Amino acid sequence: MLLIRLLLGSLFIAHLYWKFVILAGGVEAWWGNLRRAGYPAFVPAYVLSAELAGALLLIPGVLTRYVALYAMPMMLGAAHFWMLRNGFFFTKAGAELPLVWLALLAVQAVAGDGPFAAVRSPDPRRVLAGLRRRGSAAAHT
Repeated sequence: MLLIRLLLGSLFIAHLYWKFVILAGGVEAWWGNLRRAGYPAFVPAYVLSAELAGALLLIPGVLTRYVALYAMPMMLGAAHFWMLRNGFFFTKAGAELPLVWLALLAVQAVAGDGPFAAVRSPDPRRVLAGLRRRGSAAAHT
């Protein structure tokens, strides 16, 4: 899980670098392209927040499960965006790579933080058990 966390974090860093440094017109051009494609303003804002969370929090292992879960809808949206425009295959800038990225995020979310995580994600089984206890206690009052 550590290796997947490092890979995902590095990919987010590379993708942000592309948006801010390499892309002609930078992040403003990218944002404008999404707006011209018909997406509301919250979509590029969410995408940037998910990419920043992935870049800053996955490598050190800060609440990894939740960061992966937060980024998953973005990758599903990216796969949909590119599938509609270019089809499935990566060789035509299609949906293939975002779907692989989505699968890696899902593995990270399910398997958890891995070794050397700075801030471990709460165990979802314990969180659910606590919610059940609270629910049953509230029902008895």
